[in-house]
Amino acid sequence: MTLQLTVPNMACSVCANTITKALQAVDANASVQADPTTKLVSVETQASETAIKEALAAAGYPVA
Repeated sequence: MTLQLTVPNMACSVCANTITKALQAVDANASVQADPTTKLVSVETQASETAIKEALAAAGYPVA
């Protein structure tokens, strides 16, 4: 499943790295592309959308 999420708090590449690590903690095989310019996170994962959103919120990057 591929998710396209908007993360307004993502401002830089460090944020993108933090988001990638948080999502890969939920699904180690997840493919994550986080773009601070567009605030978009694309996740190819087997984890549920709820689990992904909760991981983002826990990392300080709630989904809009």
